[in-house]
Amino acid sequence: MENWQSRFAFLMAAIGSAVGLGNIWRFPYVAYKNGGGAFLIPYFVALFTVGIPLLIAEFAVGSLFRKSAPLSMKEISRKTEWIGWWSVLSAFFISIYYSVIMAWCLCYLFHSFSLVWQPDASDFFYNQFLHITSSPGILGSINMQIVFALLFIWVSIFLILYKGVKSIGRVVAITVPLPTILLLILALRGVTLPGSSTGLEFYLAPDFSKLAMPTVWLAAYAQIFFSLSLAQGIMIVYASFLKKGSDISNNAFITALADGGTAFLAGFAVFGVLGYLAYQTGLPMDEIARGGIGLAFITYPTAIAKMPFAASFFGVIFFVALLTFGIDSAFSMVESITNAFKDKFGISREKATFIICMIGFLLGLFLATGGGIYWVEIMDHFVSNFALVFVGLLECLVFGYVLGGEKIRQYVNDVSEIRIGKWFSIMLKLFAPIILISIALASIVEMATEGYEGYPAWSLMLGMIFVILSFIAAIFFARLRKCQQEQ
Repeated sequence: MENWQSRFAFLMAAIGSAVGLGNIWRFPYVAYKNGGGAFLIPYFVALFTVGIPLLIAEFAVGSLFRKSAPLSMKEISRKTEWIGWWSVLSAFFISIYYSVIMAWCLCYLFHSFSLVWQPDASDFFYNQFLHITSSPGILGSINMQIVFALLFIWVSIFLILYKGVKSIGRVVAITVPLPTILLLILALRGVTLPGSSTGLEFYLAPDFSKLAMPTVWLAAYAQIFFSLSLAQGIMIVYASFLKKGSDISNNAFITALADGGTAFLAGFAVFGVLGYLAYQTGLPMDEIARGGIGLAFITYPTAIAKMPFAASFFGVIFFVALLTFGIDSAFSMVESITNAFKDKFGISREKATFIICMIGFLLGLFLATGGGIYWVEIMDHFVSNFALVFVGLLECLVFGYVLGGEKIRQYVNDVSEIRIGKWFSIMLKLFAPIILISIALASIVEMATEGYEGYPAWSLMLGMIFVILSFIAAIFFARLRKCQQEQ
């Protein structure tokens, strides 16, 4: 049985999985849109009422059964194995488009040396780099620059994973502290630029009136849920490699607080530089501030190019930080499904890792086309807002009612430095399910009334079909061994 070499290695791996690209390009924007500094109130409420309880539960289940998510779910009840498969399949689908975004980052890392996106970063990104097509129905040609970068990403993931948790432990000892240090450098540079105070005011100035809006609280819970790598089978499989009797609750608190702290730090790196961009261009902050792909590949590069000195240096730092934050999350998603196949079908780690990485690379080729960015955004929206939310809801119900919230709490308290009270069971059995149902309903209502980013209805229908097919595939894999045994 594989084990982490140390508690430090496990924590670095868990933190590395939780801290990803979303901490840099999602949290600062979500905070700005939902009350600035006041958003920290619902954020930390969400962290302690849903994020940490579900993280503790996943750590406990992995540590208790010492198996991947599907097989751990099967230990709880034969009827719930498919939930574990849905979680690892969702993680794998995320890794497919996540690796494409990382390939973009790798290309931009080299572009940073000469700042080739000048003078119009938007035109460069969409037209010269992506060769974007006019609609998601037109894929266009494959971009070989992205293909070679994508191949490098998947080869890196394979080399990190195929030797097991010992090699993962050695990698995360570097790839978790390094981007945090780089992010701190970017934050310090950002806050010293002219006009940075304007950006930081947008980021931190509290608007307490927003706290009366239910959507702000839902945004906080959604941010916590997506950021901590929950419902993807990752934390279960990572905890399965812990030695017996390893701490659970303390590790969960450290992981969650490190994730939140990194996201908060990212806001200084982002909004300090955006304030400088507003100062340089004369544009208002509400026109400049954006999140997601636009922030990473258009707005931030534009600001970097306008820096008074060492612009290329800070461009390199930014994209190295994105790559190292991203790689830990990417290989954790692949590790989740690799171990599921290894446990279920008895194939070697090396073979399982190779097959999964090969499939991931080949499927990613569709997203390395001119129309790929459309499907990156569509897949991200549907997997994150529907598949993961439903899996998280099902996990809460299985952990809380089938396995038993009190049984988990007793196990955690027996091995942990920090004892958890009965509030844990209440959050797991009642509060977290209500929140996740609310997030799902809000997403459904928004989809029905507003659509998504102006995408045509047929493409959104395909996105929903994609989620349904992942659900069907989960049931298929769960039943596969049962069929073999009956024969």
